[in-house]
Amino acid sequence: MTIRILIADDEALLRMAFSTVLEAQPDMAPVGEAADGMQAIRLARELRPDVVLMDVRMPGTDGIEATRQIVGISPRVRVLILTTFDLDEYAFAGLDAGASGFLLKNTRPEELLAAIRSVAAGDAVVSPRITRRLLETFRPHIPGGGSADGSGRDRDERLSRLSAREREVLVEVGRGLSNTEIAATLYLAEATVKSHLGRILQKLELRDRIQAVIFAYESRLIHPE
Repeated sequence: MTIRILIADDEALLRMAFSTVLEAQPDMAPVGEAADGMQAIRLARELRPDVVLMDVRMPGTDGIEATRQIVGISPRVRVLILTTFDLDEYAFAGLDAGASGFLLKNTRPEELLAAIRSVAAGDAVVSPRITRRLLETFRPHIPGGGSADGSGRDRDERLSRLSAREREVLVEVGRGLSNTEIAATLYLAEATVKSHLGRILQKLELRDRIQAVIFAYESRLIHPE
């Protein structure tokens, strides 16, 4: 199956560079280029790509709003946020808007290609390191704070859909651990962790791992320290 990709970036040279890398892959095809957010929204609606490579800072409608509208128009389309800065102030907003990944523009080509394939397959692409750093940066803006009496009572009724083990896995996902790290922490097989995560996403009606991290904090399952 060929992954159809829309490239959205206001720098023509970067669009050309991304397109050149993608065209060399037998399983990928760049289907369009957008120089701003509004053009990205229009082309996403017309072309229905599998993945959108989305720059954050563009003139007019930025990548955050473009991501929100594209995901709203077609939840099947996956958006991969690209940014120049390791801790771009808009990164969390982009993920919250429905993006399935977050990468730096200086990412090596092989890492970019692997990320595109993962996102197209329905996974999320934000390394545990980036997840933890994002949480550190944006903790003050994430609703949280466990129950005052320490009882851990639910703050979102959807939590009641999860088993005790699934809650444990969700907590570790929210802390930014990878599947491998969660497996070691909870003494589970990595395949078991992946299965638990799949059920968690289904039960909570979430798109991907990133939304699971956000949910863990917004539901107060995790206390922002």
